[in-house]
Order: sequence, then structure tokens, then C-alpha cells
Amino acid sequence: MQTRNKFFDDMSQLMTNAMGVAQGAKDEAENAAKSLVDRWLADRDFVTREEFEAVRAMAQKAREENDALKARIEALEKAAD
Repeated sequence: MQTRNKFFDDMSQLMTNAMGVAQGAKDEAENAAKSLVDRWLADRDFVTREEFEAVRAMAQKAREENDALKARIEALEKAAD
């Protein structure tokens, strides 16, 4: 029969607790870093991909309307001559 050694039980418990503390510290560091990056990005005037795509579509539509109006003006100028 094998007897349990109190020293090894205590060491095992200590290591288990140390791993829990290390995991908690890692999680806390990750959260702090993410928070720092989020704040830094929020302070900048970056836009989201969706906002960028919406403005890009508006610019494309304005360009197309501009080209259509330019062609119409040219046609009217020819007709006036």
C-alpha cells in the first residue's frame, strides 16, 4: 500500500495555485493590451470598412453622374452651334 506524502501534496497544490495565478495574470495582460489598442484606435480618425465602402460607392455614383452631365452639356453645346 502506498501512503500519501504531505510534502508532495502541498507542492502539488502550490503548483496548481501558481498555474491559476499565472493564467489570471496572462488574461489580465491580454485584456489590458486590447484595451490600450482599442483606445489608441478610437483616438485616431480611422473608419470602418463598411464606412469606407459606403463613401466609395457614393463617390463612384457621383463620378458617373458627373460624366453623364458632362456628356449632356457637350450635346447641348453642339446643338446650340
